[in-house]
Amino acid sequence: MMATNETEVCTRNGDEEKHSSKVNGAAAEGLSPSRLQNGGAGTASRFTFSPQPTMEDIRRMQAEFTDERDWNQFHQPRNLLLAMVGEVGEVSELFQWRGEVAEGLPNWTEAEREQLAHELSDVLIYLLELAEKCHVDLPQAVLRKMALNRLKYPASKVHGSAKKYTEYQD
Repeated sequence: MMATNETEVCTRNGDEEKHSSKVNGAAAEGLSPSRLQNGGAGTASRFTFSPQPTMEDIRRMQAEFTDERDWNQFHQPRNLLLAMVGEVGEVSELFQWRGEVAEGLPNWTEAEREQLAHELSDVLIYLLELAEKCHVDLPQAVLRKMALNRLKYPASKVHGSAKKYTEYQD
């Protein structure tokens, strides 16, 4: 969802809220801060992604895009990995020389936010295609990894600390 002028219905704690939105999250009256697009400024409420498209939808769209162009011959794991690293470099360039950047990117222009959205999209597309080519069910892999992270970093032991798990004493 890049540009909309329609009413969205969001559910928070079982209550319905209606919000209107503008192009790429320009602050519109009644716009839910957690639904602002491309990092628009909002309140302290947690940002959420839109429910569509899913990772599988994106994987399928990219597969169709690649098939239509006969690019599978070039989209092997190593090439996809290197392309993704290049895109991560492009994301890094957008942050280079800015110092610390506040959550929500309050000092960024809409054009800068849109450029970031493009580059992050490239990274995600390559990541999903790499996972597909390596036969990694990424959503399931994330669930397994999150479970491992909970074991390595129990909240009771690591709360408020940035140490690596090997630095914690039992």
